Amino acid sequence: MKGKKGLILFLTIILPVVGLFLYYSFGENHYIRLQIFGPRFLAENGKDTIYHQVNSFSFLDHYGDTITEKTFEGKYYIADYFFTTCKTICPIMSKHMEKVQQEYLNDSLVMLLSHTVDPESDSISVLKQYAESHHAKKGKWFFVTGSKPELYNQARNGYFLTAVQGDGGPDDFIHSEKLLLIDKDRRIRGIYNGTDTKDVQRLIDEIEVLKIEYGDRKP
Repeated sequence: MKGKKGLILFLTIILPVVGLFLYYSFGENHYIRLQIFGPRFLAENGKDTIYHQVNSFSFLDHYGDTITEKTFEGKYYIADYFFTTCKTICPIMSKHMEKVQQEYLNDSLVMLLSHTVDPESDSISVLKQYAESHHAKKGKWFFVTGSKPELYNQARNGYFLTAVQGDGGPDDFIHSEKLLLIDKDRRIRGIYNGTDTKDVQRLIDEIEVLKIEYGDRKP
């Protein structure tokens, strides 16, 4: 009987107090900022830090429209690299990207950008068919192609997807399972394993953290 009374006391008095403590300690206006990936430099004033920004780009999407960094201005976006004939990690990654799209289907602030690593095979029509197979929403999820050197330069020097050097030539090939979260200032804020369900959920959670940082949602 005493044990039962103790449990009732805990649930009605002590637990709410602990909850309030946690709220005021870690709740409103308290959250962990996401780190910023990539090189950083000291500004000319010797005080401010300048962080790496994803390089400017110009590619064609699966509708044949030109897509640039301005397409994602004022947005958060998730980037990855894939190819349509991949039978290993790419189908899993694309399914997980589809899950992220569904989570933010009606949220205009979140977009997705998938780059092919095989532009010779992944024509605009092939990309369109692949996009449709993953229910890509127009204006939300872009599958892009371009010249191989430009796509590979962006992967290496824009997103730092691989440390292996190459020139985007015929024998060059990039195969990465990474998904990258890019903020409104074109900075890399998260790197995730696109084949891991738990890591993809972490991506979704950290999009919300990023929104708090930018004032797009309340803590």
